[in-house]
Amino acid sequence: MRAFIYTGGKINKQFITEHPKGEDLKIAADSGYANAVALGEKPDILLGDFDSIGKKPEGDIETLEVPAEKDFTDTQLAVETAIRRGADDIVIIGGLSGRLDHTLSNLSILEDLWSKHIHAVATDGFNRIRYIDSSSALIPKSHYKYLSIIAVSDVLRGVEIEGCKYPLKNAKIERAFQFAVSNEIVGNCALIAIKRGKAFIVESAE
Repeated sequence: MRAFIYTGGKINKQFITEHPKGEDLKIAADSGYANAVALGEKPDILLGDFDSIGKKPEGDIETLEVPAEKDFTDTQLAVETAIRRGADDIVIIGGLSGRLDHTLSNLSILEDLWSKHIHAVATDGFNRIRYIDSSSALIPKSHYKYLSIIAVSDVLRGVEIEGCKYPLKNAKIERAFQFAVSNEIVGNCALIAIKRGKAFIVESAE
């Protein structure tokens, strides 16, 4: 099952191409409710401590209220809720702008979901991010102009980039020297492969 989790932060709704269909689960994490509404979506579940949403919306929506003082962020709780409801594919909308600590926390969620064998991507219309570990990804050409590989491991080994302006073959990327930034897809898609190491693949608009 696919789940969409709407979080807070600025979004560019014109360039968000991921939208729920049919029986996809829709969860709003606190102020993410406003982003869901802006995208024309009605969440199935509203979750959080409601410190930033203000008045809770009325109507037929499942509400899960949690204490303001807790060990997890609203986004983390929304992800865990989605998993408990059977999600094996998660799209996080928002959560990539505003407070840097929340952004970094949300990126860590992608790493955790990978370890649980759950496909995941985060997007706000300005950027789209996925995580891979010693694996590959096929990235279709879209409105995002730039494509970057950001090393999470100290060293990435056997890095391959095909279908881009700046290809790589069996390259090494160090976390302390992130040079695989601002590449551009020149074909219909790009193939990113990493023989060993963990990384974020980041698509960015101009």
